[in-house]
Amino acid sequence: MDLTKLSPGMIGQLASMVEDYISGSRKKYAPHAVPLTEAQRTAMQPFFPAEILESVRLCVLRGSLVPNPSMYSTARMMGITDLPDFSDMAAITFVDIVVSHEEFSNDLLFHELVHAVQYSQLGLKEFARRYVHGFIDGGSYEEIPLEKNAYDLEGRYSKGPLQVFSVADEVRRWSEGTPEKITAP
Repeated sequence: MDLTKLSPGMIGQLASMVEDYISGSRKKYAPHAVPLTEAQRTAMQPFFPAEILESVRLCVLRGSLVPNPSMYSTARMMGITDLPDFSDMAAITFVDIVVSHEEFSNDLLFHELVHAVQYSQLGLKEFARRYVHGFIDGGSYEEIPLEKNAYDLEGRYSKGPLQVFSVADEVRRWSEGTPEKITAP
């Protein structure tokens, strides 16, 4: 099925389901999450706003995995395939709660903190909407603009961790310049 032919109503329904999944997962993992360590905060401080570093909490899962969203069955009925398997992801950010399947390296933490900045600037509803639209427009997880932005900034950090830049400014510039093919219903 050509995903770009999904009706605005179907896309809106998916975005609402993703929003609910993110919100529910945030609530589920928040009680088990802890603040960044002093070393993590020190490493990330030149790049991220203090309020992000103070509000984000981390949860490393041991012996369990983040399950795929239950809405995947609905998405498959709509003809959407190639959905990302959450058990294959190193970490997932649910607004300000980052759940990881492995210990946090600085690169992994940086990537997930970019998502926390995206949530902070866009809000949960707009983040979910852009995530769904990005997947539908691009046809895969790798083509979601929110992910591309996070991977681009993570790559920039990885290549030169001493070359400081403001992630908040970069995300703002990126989000203001990102055209949307599909408008919200």
